[in-house]
Amino acid sequence: VQLQASGGGLVQAGDSLRLSCAASDRSYSVYTMAWFRQSPGKEREFVACVWRSTGRTYYADSVKGRFTISRDNAKNTVYLQMNSLKPDDTAVYYCAGGNPILSAIYSPDTYRSWGQGTLVTVSS
Repeated sequence: VQLQASGGGLVQAGDSLRLSCAASDRSYSVYTMAWFRQSPGKEREFVACVWRSTGRTYYADSVKGRFTISRDNAKNTVYLQMNSLKPDDTAVYYCAGGNPILSAIYSPDTYRSWGQGTLVTVSS
């Protein structure tokens, strides 16, 4: 399945932004879908995911309570609602899909499909 991420931009600290990840076909519905981010000089890090069968969500501690991941299978789209943004949230955000085991959801190596990335810049 091909993924297309969008919605990034330049915002101020405290603002909100919603990212979207559109899948090319409904086969994405069998995937666990995730968002990762990568800042210059840093490794790609897990942000959030929504489990394929139960819809249960998981978050990195750094975004818990501020970000919300959701999926709309009717639209083949996954969203990342980001509130109370901080300068430390500045990164390229990538959506990903795959079938990791639960203990491996935080590792980018376990996801087979990736979107192209969308840049989020948060100014102080």
